[in-house]
Amino acid sequence: MKITGNIRKMRTELKEGAQYYLNLFDNLNPGEETPMNKLVGKEVKISFHGQINCTVSGKKIKKIFGDGMSYDAFMSSPMAVPSIIRPELSRIHEGIALRDAEWEEKHHNQPHYVYLSKTSGVKVGVTRPTNVPFRWIDQGAIEAIIIAETPYRQLAGLIEVELKAHMADKTNWRWMLQNRLDEDVDLLDRKDEVLELLPSDYEEFFSDNDEITKIHYPVLEYPIKPISVKLDKLDVLEGTLKGIKGQYLLFDNGRVINMRSHSGYYIELEF
Repeated sequence: MKITGNIRKMRTELKEGAQYYLNLFDNLNPGEETPMNKLVGKEVKISFHGQINCTVSGKKIKKIFGDGMSYDAFMSSPMAVPSIIRPELSRIHEGIALRDAEWEEKHHNQPHYVYLSKTSGVKVGVTRPTNVPFRWIDQGAIEAIIIAETPYRQLAGLIEVELKAHMADKTNWRWMLQNRLDEDVDLLDRKDEVLELLPSDYEEFFSDNDEITKIHYPVLEYPIKPISVKLDKLDVLEGTLKGIKGQYLLFDNGRVINMRSHSGYYIELEF
């Protein structure tokens, strides 16, 4: 079977493990979703012939910024506002928008979680409740726990900044794909430890929710030494799909491709 279209970040669900769905767009129009879990263990071919469309404007571009955006879109779209990467910069709760007041009011002047997750190690992060557990699956986390709940994004970002002085806030993608795990780390214990590091001013936002979300991924074999494939340099990727973790497809011979980082690329997918 062959399907064509522009790549978007795979949609995920947590149902008997992480479930993945790939929607190849007709430029800006959604297509039909392909359940990707069923392709694990099968032969898959991805072909790219050089066409990239901006995920915001739809125009043809040569290079992407952010999630498949042109440079102009990256510099102007609310979906690339600096407070996405650095939540502490958000000021919409004060009535001050960095780019788009309506968008930031809807997405950033809303309750947020500060969480710990096990990816390549234990990391701290920020997300909205509506993005749970999808945010954790996108990162390739095997476990996650909420440590604080705040009424708006900036406050969650300030807590994250405090904790970044003591722990990572980014994932080592190679370790994540190798499934390198520290079995001795207990997230509940780590939560108690990090809350002790925070100033008392934040105590009212500490979460009593001690549930640990566990996530299993459809992986038959983890790569010993992951080799990242970029379609700009290798226009055909073909082989046995060994698994899916984070937003990566894991092929045989250690080859991996980050589908999210190829947003906007027009491909042919054969399976």
